[in-house]
Amino acid sequence: MSDEISRLARGTLLPSFAGATAPRWLLDELERGLGGVTLFALNGNVPNTEALAALTAEMRKVGDPLIGIDEEGGDVTRLGGHAVPSPYPGNAALGAADDVELTRRVYRSLGAELVEVGVNLNFAPSVDVNTADDNPVIGTRAFGSDPRLVARHAVAAVTGTQEAGVAACAKHFPGHGATVEDSHLGVPIVDADLDLLERRELVPFRAAITAGVQAVMTAHLNLPTITDGVPATLSAAVITGLLRERLGYRGVIVTDALDMRGASGEIGIPEAAVRALAAGADLLCMGPREQEDSVRATLAAIEEAVRSGRLPLERLADAAERTGAVRRWLAGHSPAAVDRSAGLEAARRAVRITGELPSWDDAPLVVELAATGNIAVGPTPWGLGPFAPETVPAEGTAAEAVTLLERATGRGLVVVLRDAHRHTGQRALATALLAARPDAVLVEMGLPVWQPEGAVHLATYGAADANARAAAELLGLTPA
Repeated sequence: MSDEISRLARGTLLPSFAGATAPRWLLDELERGLGGVTLFALNGNVPNTEALAALTAEMRKVGDPLIGIDEEGGDVTRLGGHAVPSPYPGNAALGAADDVELTRRVYRSLGAELVEVGVNLNFAPSVDVNTADDNPVIGTRAFGSDPRLVARHAVAAVTGTQEAGVAACAKHFPGHGATVEDSHLGVPIVDADLDLLERRELVPFRAAITAGVQAVMTAHLNLPTITDGVPATLSAAVITGLLRERLGYRGVIVTDALDMRGASGEIGIPEAAVRALAAGADLLCMGPREQEDSVRATLAAIEEAVRSGRLPLERLADAAERTGAVRRWLAGHSPAAVDRSAGLEAARRAVRITGELPSWDDAPLVVELAATGNIAVGPTPWGLGPFAPETVPAEGTAAEAVTLLERATGRGLVVVLRDAHRHTGQRALATALLAARPDAVLVEMGLPVWQPEGAVHLATYGAADANARAAAELLGLTPA
């Protein structure tokens, strides 16, 4: 019985590791039935696609792991190792274009690229309905704020991903779009009763489930009227009550990373793992720092919970059956072809222009304002720099305007923003520049919530390479 408990417990874990080669401890755990791994660019798992393909092949020599990654395209991309922006626009741009067949093509091509490097589980798409403009963690990761629009693109994204032979994972259940706090740092509150959830957050998840999504990821959210202060990831009322019983979902349920404060900040990862499993989760994404020692401690906690009766052995057996079904599904699919042209086409169709773009005899000065990202986005480069002869960085203070205006004397001026509605400094500097140069063009590469009246404004709905190329084409920019 002890061996059976250990085997089933291992099968629920998706830990991480450091480097571009699998450490010995990980290979040993895979041989013993470890569920799989989560890859993180910040851990050095993705130095390049060739190395990643070799890494996944190495792991498959000793087991049959689920190999997961956060590859949403757009602002949340891992395949470039945080060094190269994505060739695919993210969900906000796809929602702006609002062509479900194009969304399906983009996700099918993205899935084909994952298959080429041996990844079989993609923690995407985000099907959150982004109703909070100041949402610090979703934003351009959402298709939009209309539940019906999000739902139809959720279906297209799931279908495209799975046509490529990769298991899609709709996230973040029951919906992270109405929050103004990052669950990496705390437990966000979603002040919505069941009726509102049914009309808003749950609409895209129902659609994704109907489309046959292979996995659903939980969020570390507090829904006071439902969870009574317990994060959704640890709540049977959410996982079993809402997702399993009310929505009728029968596939794999994956937790968001358990190292996030929203899940384990008060209780630690081993205890969070036990509670998530008891609530109905099947796979535990542990987080980028949760490696060998954390695996040992978590296994011990799960095994003790089974022996003490806190966690029924049947619950682990149920999780194993669901993950086994995903593996069988994966074995029956053939890969699709990569089609990066779909990404640029979508980015071009997403651009929205307010006012009339000027033409310049000489290349304009491009000023790029600093914008802090969130933990999910990471340090991936962004902006028009690769496409402009001269780009000047700015921190985002009105005091910088004098120097920048001097540099732009006698030529055009382009000011690049990213979620200006969330950055006081960006708005202050942009306003100061526009006061002196009303002919300046504002390029918003986040959500276009803030648009100064009368300004020429170009919105890309994302900061991926495809978004930047589409904007550069319209502005007539060419690298020096």
